[in-house]
Amino acid sequence: MRHFHRYREIAVAFSRNGFGYFIKELGLHEIISLPKRLFTKNPKDIHTKTTGERIRLFLEDLGPTFIKLGQISSTRPDLFSQEIISELEKLQDHVSPFSFSEVKEIIAKELGVHEISEIFDDFDEIPLGSASIGQVHRARLKTGERVAVKIQRPNIEQDMRTDLEILQELARLAEARLQWAATYHMSDVLDEFSKALLAELDYYKEGRNAERIAKQFKNDQTIQIPNVIWDYSTKKVLTMEYVDGIKMNEVKHLKQKGFDTEKLAERIIESMLHQMLVAGFFHGDPHPGNVAVTNDDKIVYMDFGMVGKLSSQMKSNFASLIIAMMRQNSDGVVRAIIRMGAVPENVDMELLKADIELLKDKYLDVPLSHISLGEAVNDLFSIAQHHSIHIPSDLTLVGKSLLTMEGLVEKLDPEVSIMNIAEPFGRKLVFDKYRPDQLAKGAIEQITDFWDIFVDAPKQMRELGKILNKGKIPIEVDVPRVDIFLRKLDQISNRLSFSIVLLAFSIIMVGLIIGSAIINQESLLWDVPAIEIGFIIAVFMFIWLLYSIIKSGRF
Repeated sequence: MRHFHRYREIAVAFSRNGFGYFIKELGLHEIISLPKRLFTKNPKDIHTKTTGERIRLFLEDLGPTFIKLGQISSTRPDLFSQEIISELEKLQDHVSPFSFSEVKEIIAKELGVHEISEIFDDFDEIPLGSASIGQVHRARLKTGERVAVKIQRPNIEQDMRTDLEILQELARLAEARLQWAATYHMSDVLDEFSKALLAELDYYKEGRNAERIAKQFKNDQTIQIPNVIWDYSTKKVLTMEYVDGIKMNEVKHLKQKGFDTEKLAERIIESMLHQMLVAGFFHGDPHPGNVAVTNDDKIVYMDFGMVGKLSSQMKSNFASLIIAMMRQNSDGVVRAIIRMGAVPENVDMELLKADIELLKDKYLDVPLSHISLGEAVNDLFSIAQHHSIHIPSDLTLVGKSLLTMEGLVEKLDPEVSIMNIAEPFGRKLVFDKYRPDQLAKGAIEQITDFWDIFVDAPKQMRELGKILNKGKIPIEVDVPRVDIFLRKLDQISNRLSFSIVLLAFSIIMVGLIIGSAIINQESLLWDVPAIEIGFIIAVFMFIWLLYSIIKSGRF
């Protein structure tokens, strides 16, 4: 009830974009009072739009939280179809800038001053850019240093936490009512997305991300990461060095200035692959607005709110995947995917390999220079999702970042081959994996693990002994389609009982016949011809049993 108004807004957005039936399926009409038209009537023109378009419009209707979640979702080809992802990638933060008076108030409160003039000699009132979470202003410190100041939008954190609380409730309802939502563990997916979104609200984290990537290139004079001015940065205000540069999508301007765009494309690819496959910590959104080049020919990365992390094992698996793809080795691709993700017990390995073989045909006889690495990786992750193999989100972000980077560098050099540039990185990772020192390190780790198991064994044996002494051994039996199994078991027991009865009856009849022969007298029980009647019954029972067995098809 605290969020009644917001629930209504969400319900209206569902209806406006052709998802009115979803209101009823979630049971929203039972929680809050809503007009029936919200889940019975669709707008007249909605049938002309695809599902992806309607999802994008739905998210745009509901503002910053939903737009950011949509942008994060666009990095997950393992969860959503390509048609939906293509629409989610179009999501933009169409948000008006907030007032300069609010900017001054937030900065003063966060930095502990009465007026921003105590810190800045000059501060541009018009922002350089405005987004759903914050906006950036150019300024000059008292020291004369030019800086870019990022200020978080007023009350945005509370608004987003409210929306996320509502979405968690809707996810819980969906899992309880809809099979597909339970299958995809919607609550867990939303938890993962929420963490990524809330991380972007902490500018401290963004500053630390920038410094971490800067350390990767401290000896590289061709890459520049703006310095963080920590004395004037908080969770809601981030002050960084201002760097003049030309954005990478201004190709005509770059060529007029005399830049070698082919060389720039190659350096961007190498720097991104270095972040991913060498350092294991990379920029998660390298679109043209976040990458520029300075007058002295340095590539500048900006905006580190979205980053990805790859462990040594993830890097090695990803390198194996790249090499297997280049060799068109289906078995190698399957092995790499299995090592990358959580594989369900019931996965059909033959069917998985068949799907990868079909995908291989797409790239058969295609020159490496014409293959999109990002598209190929996302295609593989889509196959993994189809077989319920869960790929870690950081790995799926690799695919998204590669696609974004490819879109950027293709404008600079349409002939550039990311696959050819990626191959040496992949080979080096695989080679490093089998270096003697790495093998020795792995062996030591395994010995340590075995030692821990050995040390814990007595304790585990004592626990097992206690259970055995109490006569309680917990056993869990999982029998697929147990109802059919029990029905068949019941049939078997009934037929076995019938056979035993038939055998007993036959023994009695044989006894009567033998007894009658010994005393040389007809067998009459209460003047009834028992042997003759018993014989007829036995024959009938035998024929019926034989017929039942033959009919069952299991003679």
